Amino acid sequence: MDDTSIPTLVARLGAEEDSTRKMAVFKLQSAIGDPSFADVFISEGGLPKLRALTLSAGGNTLAYSLSSVARLLELDKGWDVVNQELIGRAVELVVTQPLVNILRGAMAILGAIVSQNHGGRSTQLEFGFKALKPSIDVYPSFLEKLVSRLSSADHLLCANALQLINGLMRDALTNDQNTEWFKFIKKLQDLGVIKAVYNLMQSTALQDLAQPLLEFQFLTKIMLRKWRDVHLDLEKSDHRRALNALQTASYGENQSRKEREGSKKHHPEKWRRLGFQSEDPGWEFEKAGFLGMMDITDFVRKYADQFQKLLLEQSAKPAEQRCPIARASLAVTEILYDHFEVEKSESEDVQRYVVLESRSNFERAFRPLLLHWSRLHTAGLNAFLRLWKATGAEVEDFEKVEELVRILVEQVVGQAPRIKDVHEIEEEMSEFDYSKLRSLQMELLELTYEDAWGHHLRQVREELNHEALQFVKEQRVRCLLQGSWFPHVLNYETENGPITKQNLNRPMTSSWRYVRLSHNRRYLHYADFEKRLDMEPGLDILEEKVDLSIVSSVVSNVSSQSPPTSSSSNETIKQDNPQVPTTTSTKITIHGYLPTTGSSQQNSQATQKETPLLHLHPQSHTLASEWLDGLLMLLNQQPITNDTNKLVNLIGGYGIKIRLLNVRFEDLAGKGNGEEPVMPGREGVDGEFWYEIGGMEGGA
Repeated sequence: MDDTSIPTLVARLGAEEDSTRKMAVFKLQSAIGDPSFADVFISEGGLPKLRALTLSAGGNTLAYSLSSVARLLELDKGWDVVNQELIGRAVELVVTQPLVNILRGAMAILGAIVSQNHGGRSTQLEFGFKALKPSIDVYPSFLEKLVSRLSSADHLLCANALQLINGLMRDALTNDQNTEWFKFIKKLQDLGVIKAVYNLMQSTALQDLAQPLLEFQFLTKIMLRKWRDVHLDLEKSDHRRALNALQTASYGENQSRKEREGSKKHHPEKWRRLGFQSEDPGWEFEKAGFLGMMDITDFVRKYADQFQKLLLEQSAKPAEQRCPIARASLAVTEILYDHFEVEKSESEDVQRYVVLESRSNFERAFRPLLLHWSRLHTAGLNAFLRLWKATGAEVEDFEKVEELVRILVEQVVGQAPRIKDVHEIEEEMSEFDYSKLRSLQMELLELTYEDAWGHHLRQVREELNHEALQFVKEQRVRCLLQGSWFPHVLNYETENGPITKQNLNRPMTSSWRYVRLSHNRRYLHYADFEKRLDMEPGLDILEEKVDLSIVSSVVSNVSSQSPPTSSSSNETIKQDNPQVPTTTSTKITIHGYLPTTGSSQQNSQATQKETPLLHLHPQSHTLASEWLDGLLMLLNQQPITNDTNKLVNLIGGYGIKIRLLNVRFEDLAGKGNGEEPVMPGREGVDGEFWYEIGGMEGGA
């Protein structure tokens, strides 16, 4: 639309015919988004007519008028159109109007008014929540209606409603100097804003509502940070009442008021019985602030009976074994505060659009569980108490249990997908296996030291793995040195002759083969017996032998995986007569090059043909693993069975964990700044000294 048509458009806004006004404002809402058009429209005197139309029109004409005003304000132009009468009209529409297209425009106008800071403008109009307050006083159900719009099926309407709520919250959090902001936030929460936004964060409408949802999430962090920054001051009556309420809640209802007052007054450990570290608990809220007070108060208020029962249970234990409930509650508050990175809310606010551009990070940007802070705190505190009992912890172990809870939160809350319900999180935290938690702790410990030590840790791990391999090799070879019985069954193979009618039903000839490695580890001695002897035969009885120097390979059908657990596995089979060997499909074959004579003796092994030297039929998977890997390791080859490899990893893993647990992190990691550890020197040292760090020894 060119400039010459703007005066005509302005004139038609004031026409007597409704259809003319409707068509004019319909065209206006599309064109007003152009800044140059908006400037000409204002200079031509269009604002008064647009305001009049917004105040008096209805139906689609009203919807187009509201949309035009909202788009004009988005350009930061035409603020003269805004007055208390227009604000009152918009508030009224939010409360009384059912039409979605009208509600969108009304909320967009109010959102622009609340979110903008126009202190330097010539207009005398108040902005922020103060601008809406006179009209809200006339329509007290405004906030309730506004929150209810978050459940609308129209995504754009939900977005406009949430943007307006965000503007009101941000104004309250940033511009309220009298700490009255929490009353407004509490009112919104009582109206169900948390539940409504939580449902939107878990819905399929996430893409359409991304910006206002992220802003609400960041505002929640700002609110938590403001609570944490409020220091507990017992000189303030409300702070003192909050702390004393914990004492009151710690006594049962059946106890008379006089008895409660007497107990609180004369109890020598008035505050320590609640789990504080001293009788002056104010300083213990230094890190968690009033947020910590709110969390423990909320727990005690909702679970008063559980709190009293816990105190009775703890009082029956020795002092060093009691779980300090109050201290644990404050620790959980700090764990959640760190987990959700509340301190990073300002920087995240700047980066949220960058995050949205990456589809891989889109889902992870939303943290709906943050909105259920109180329930997560309760779940975390219950987990703390459960782990304290499960580990048999004492007061000096407090930091260790705290670290387990931190890992639990990272694992359960941190790994939860966006759509996972908070109820499932609570159940998982209450049932998480302690042994699995300890395994996760050790894995994280290894990763932490891996970052800090770098090549030092890798070198130690390689050394330990080599030592573990040598240890297992020796164990396997000792099994060979001890000797073992193997069934030696003659079946219907070529060695038994052809099958005829006469010998079809003949019994299988059974015998036992005993194999043993010589003391010098150079020969495998063996002999076959009709039955298994009670005594282990000596080497002098074993007439046959295999020279290991001519062995070329050891092959087997032994699986590299763990044996099956069913009854059909090759594990040892119970039998009534142990003298009769059981049939087994497990087979180990030792191949080699037989000595040759004459001119062929000069031939290299490469031209010779491998010959089976010995067959073994282990009766169990364990025996098969011992002999197969023992023979391979004697030939300086790597073990292949799962049993042996698990044993090597187990021994090496225990070695690295023991060394990690015995070395202080700050000693080797430069107190976490990534610097190389500094080895002790001779300067200032008299006489001899000796030090040992993680297997690295030195002396002078």
